[in-house]
Amino acid sequence: MTTRPPDAERRSPRVLSISWGRMEVETLGAGRDFILFPGGGRPWDWNETGTHHDPGIQPADVADLLDHGATVVVLSRGMECRLGTCPETLGLLRARDVEVHVEETRKAVELYNDLAASRPVGGLFHSTC
Repeated sequence: MTTRPPDAERRSPRVLSISWGRMEVETLGAGRDFILFPGGGRPWDWNETGTHHDPGIQPADVADLLDHGATVVVLSRGMECRLGTCPETLGLLRARDVEVHVEETRKAVELYNDLAASRPVGGLFHSTC
């Protein structure tokens, strides 16, 4: 079975570069942390949902990913793996049959970019600790 890339307007933007405190994202430019999903993305402002390193990524943080049709989600742990993920977040994704990966940020970006070539992927990326 051959998997065709998603339509260009629904394709998840690729991460062009990642370094400490800075990401460059296709069509979105540079920033620190990003929410990326099929068809676009935006900066990730932790204050919107009250996210902190511990307990970590909240269920509300993944809402945009689900709302935009992501069937696979990549969550970054930060460059030093200090960002956690709430068990409720993982439970929500699994309850919706969304494949989920939790990785160190560089590894998360690599996986996300690979998936973006052929699947509706969403991701949350933290470019520091």
